[in-house]
Amino acid sequence: MKEPKIVFTGAGSMAFGIQTFKDIFTCRDLGGATLSLVDVNRDNLEIMYNLARRMNEASGLNLRIEKTVNRRDVLGGADFIINSIAIKRNELWRHDFQVPKKYGIRHCLGENGGPGALFLTLRTFPAIMDIIHDMEDLCPDAWFLNFSNPETRIVLGVNMYSKIRCIGLCHGIFMGQNDMAKIMGREYGSIEVRGAGMNHFQWILSVRDKKTGEDLYPEFREAEKKFDPAFRPYSRRMFRFFGLYPTCSDDHLGEYQAYGYEAGEHGYDFDRDEKRREETVNSIAAVVNKTADISGWFIPSGEQAVNILTSMHFNKRKHYPAAIVYNNGAVKGLPDDVAVEIPVTADAGGIHKEIIEGLPDGCIGALQMQVSAQRLSIRAAALGSRELALQALLCDPVINSSRAAEQILDELFEINKPYIRKCV
Repeated sequence: MKEPKIVFTGAGSMAFGIQTFKDIFTCRDLGGATLSLVDVNRDNLEIMYNLARRMNEASGLNLRIEKTVNRRDVLGGADFIINSIAIKRNELWRHDFQVPKKYGIRHCLGENGGPGALFLTLRTFPAIMDIIHDMEDLCPDAWFLNFSNPETRIVLGVNMYSKIRCIGLCHGIFMGQNDMAKIMGREYGSIEVRGAGMNHFQWILSVRDKKTGEDLYPEFREAEKKFDPAFRPYSRRMFRFFGLYPTCSDDHLGEYQAYGYEAGEHGYDFDRDEKRREETVNSIAAVVNKTADISGWFIPSGEQAVNILTSMHFNKRKHYPAAIVYNNGAVKGLPDDVAVEIPVTADAGGIHKEIIEGLPDGCIGALQMQVSAQRLSIRAAALGSRELALQALLCDPVINSSRAAEQILDELFEINKPYIRKCV
């Protein structure tokens, strides 16, 4: 079997870039594979290309590594596209968060739910569909593995408007697992969880002892009553109300709910993120220049993209606790045409979805509140439609005023105008 060709779009993203490199260069199955790095930011691309070459040298895997700002140069013959593109991430995200607050909207992060998710979708989906159209032309049998937010909407849109095989991947389920282990005073790796829902909004259906299979929900319920009340207070309130523990943090969960501002209205720490980015650039330079120890860069990240693609390419059948997929009957009680995050199995036949039955009505109802807003946001992004964008806002549970919705649309649509266009 030939070695896979992996194209990494948005490779200049240092967060997901480093995580992906850690997984690639610790995977012995990928020896001799081709890794094509793509980014429109030449400076960031060069930084990550130099890091990839250094890690390749240290790993001894002998990958063929190439870089380009034009993805069409490398998409031919690709087996997998890993995607993590973001458009002026912090600069535009600040607007997504601050503008709605100016008009009286109370919300958490402004990324995956609420008005922020709409405008992130409007500017990101057209750029992703450009990649998808190029894949249709140059590598129609390749898989598109997505990390770009808002994942539920992006995966829904690609499945609506293309036959390219697409899934989204996120570590949110593992954050939920960590929460539950912490509350019970158990080691993270000693338990396993099974969840279903939407990205950043899954309900943990079961938690079990990894060795014995014992149901640990009774233990969790008792431990949660006595645990530090300052830890994940909003998620734990939802647990008490709905009976199942939700992922993956208070602020991510709160994005999807009208009362989610109770999880905190502080938003994302943009200044800290910028500082961390500077530190990352310096760390990469030290590794590339061989003035810093590289051994710590060869610890698997915990993300699932590389494991899933090797499962598919080399037919190593394996179960994975979460992937974002087109529903099409997988989660009973939700419409077929939404994206859901559920357990899957991967092998040479592709991605096999686990059928989820028995989600309580309350949990289904909380998820259902997102359906129309998500569908409309993708249609708005696909058609570049201001009218549909307003409807998406008015159907979002976070919006509490029609006048505010119009004001938000006027301001944020104008800010994002360079990126909004018909793309299907």
